[in-house]
Amino acid sequence: MATTTTKAQTAVKKTSKKTTKKKTAAKKNLVIVESPAKAKTIEKYLGRNYKVVASVGHIRDLKKSSMSIDFENNYEPQYINIRGKGPLINDLKKEAKKSKKVYLASDPDREGEAISWHLAHILGLDENDKNRVVFNEITKDAVKNAFVEPRQIDMDLVDAQQARRVLDRIVGYSISPLLWKKVKKGLSAGRVQSVALKLIIDRENEIKNFKPEEYWTIDGFFKKGTKKFQAAFYGIDGKKLKLNTNEDVQAVLARLTSDEFNVAKVEKKERRRNAPLPYTTSSLQQDAANKINFRTRKTMMVAQQLYEGISLGKSGTQGLITYMRTDSTRISPVAQNDAAGFITERFGENYSKHGSRVKNASGAQDAHEAIRPSNVNLTPESIAKHLDKDQLKLYTLIWNRFVASQMTAAVFDTMKVNLEQNGVRFTANGSKVKFDGYLAVYNDSDKNKMLPDMVEGDVVKKVSTNPEQHFTQPPARYSEATLIKTLEENGVGRPSTYAPTLDVIQRRYYVRLVSKRFEPTELGEIVNNLIVEFFPDIVDVKFTADMEGKLDEVEEGKEQWQKVIDAFYKPFEKELAKAETEIEKIQIKDEPAGFDCDVCGHPMVIKLGRYGKFYACSNFPECHNTKAITKEIGVTCPICGEGQVIERKTKRNRLFYGCDRYPECEFTSWDKPVGRSCPKCGQFLVEKKIRGGGKQVVCSNEECDYEEAKVK
Repeated sequence: MATTTTKAQTAVKKTSKKTTKKKTAAKKNLVIVESPAKAKTIEKYLGRNYKVVASVGHIRDLKKSSMSIDFENNYEPQYINIRGKGPLINDLKKEAKKSKKVYLASDPDREGEAISWHLAHILGLDENDKNRVVFNEITKDAVKNAFVEPRQIDMDLVDAQQARRVLDRIVGYSISPLLWKKVKKGLSAGRVQSVALKLIIDRENEIKNFKPEEYWTIDGFFKKGTKKFQAAFYGIDGKKLKLNTNEDVQAVLARLTSDEFNVAKVEKKERRRNAPLPYTTSSLQQDAANKINFRTRKTMMVAQQLYEGISLGKSGTQGLITYMRTDSTRISPVAQNDAAGFITERFGENYSKHGSRVKNASGAQDAHEAIRPSNVNLTPESIAKHLDKDQLKLYTLIWNRFVASQMTAAVFDTMKVNLEQNGVRFTANGSKVKFDGYLAVYNDSDKNKMLPDMVEGDVVKKVSTNPEQHFTQPPARYSEATLIKTLEENGVGRPSTYAPTLDVIQRRYYVRLVSKRFEPTELGEIVNNLIVEFFPDIVDVKFTADMEGKLDEVEEGKEQWQKVIDAFYKPFEKELAKAETEIEKIQIKDEPAGFDCDVCGHPMVIKLGRYGKFYACSNFPECHNTKAITKEIGVTCPICGEGQVIERKTKRNRLFYGCDRYPECEFTSWDKPVGRSCPKCGQFLVEKKIRGGGKQVVCSNEECDYEEAKVK
């Protein structure tokens, strides 16, 4: 009996060991990323031994209600768990506790490193453990390779992010309350946004102070045999001459005694044009604005979708581009070789550069590659059916630019001709593509403009001359693209800061977009003047660029972040104290509206609010009546036939048209109604802006093809 019991106990122990082994084997590795879309893509690549979840961005941050920086303790940040993320944090803790190992796979930049560090703190992970995985593209090979060699959390990257966060918090939470007290509530100030605002206002002042100067040009139209070509006046007796007045023009024309010009010089050359570099964040934002009409925020949103993964049908979900926040133009050797193979097969051996090296711009961070397709063989046309129209537009832009960057230079035959008569010289330039090179993919060249074949001593005939008066133009207001370019050229901000910076200066109503160009508002000028006077370093381009350089040194482990903050804060603290005592309260006076309140009868006034000016009752707070400031366009509402169509604006200051009887009538239109009905279908006609400038009246019914002639 005793022997039987022992065998039974042994059997139970063996069964228990087997069960324990099964439980151990069943444990999965936990991978934490930022976004659910990214989690979905990565989990498919890693297989059943991994569970991938999302932190949905940061889980810890500084308090919103206070500075949250311990100035007495070496600027120590006082982090708290972000409100509303308690349930998510509990779920992450439960998953981590039952997992075999926890991997942190947030984005490969300062912000991503900080997210992983905060996750490690909350989940009780060892910061020295090799649990950090990074990949520049979300493809099967890139993700799996990243898990082969995980690394420790890079504290230099974390400290660089902490330094930026603390610096921005000190500036924002010191100057913003001052603006609330001295100007009005709801205002804000920040390092990069203040520089951007000053650039816009400085440009506006340049435009206001600009004095146009008159100048003239003379275009000549010539003929060699039966072929016509154009040339421009150059000068007199071999010297370049500027034509300032009509008298100058007439003096030149008076020297011409016949229609015959001698071909004095013919210069033929071969010119090479190298392919453009692959995209960085800022160059992508600029090209997306100029070529596919994307706002900066939209560009980054769509790029994020392409990076995190798109379902390609039977092929599964795949990240289509590399990480989209970068100022590097470097391309990995593997991607270069893949591109060379693709180009050779598609276009021929002489089109491929075969992995030429690219030198990054001074100050560029080389943590990532340039923005490129993760798989060059996924051509835009091959995956078009899996992308929406915005994704396809941006992917095509990125794919074309990358492939072009790996192709040989375009070669042109150029020709320059000097035409002379009685000392008067006209010059003509022509070119023809000899070898298209990268232009086979990315055509950024002017059309061929060939001249008729000429040699020195030939005679050509002048057909006509066209003198034209001009005036010098002031510099153009900044667009989103040109402002980003200027910030980048001056070393202000980093790729991740441009979109939110442009967004905040519009939301605060410091600037508004008019015809896609930034115009400062009265409020913006008030804020800028105060910051320029009392905090000159904050808006100094060189100071801000130098600060970015110091933050980069923190990232490289060359500088302690607290020292960088201390060097900034000591003089800033004195400026702040001076501003507190010397800035007088600024009264933004209400303008009379010219009519009375239809609720209480008191005069209405024009007030300045967060989204611009509006009508309000002067009897506030007893009367809360407000009205939007509207502009009638002289068209009766095409829907109700009673109200007037007025100009209105969204909270983001985008113009649209609506009925003044809203909400009784809900008519709205992005395009301007013209007050006529379509002769084909009877729907109302609208005026659309067309690319390249000009307008065209078309039918508002998308199924109707009626359209009128384009007008400039």
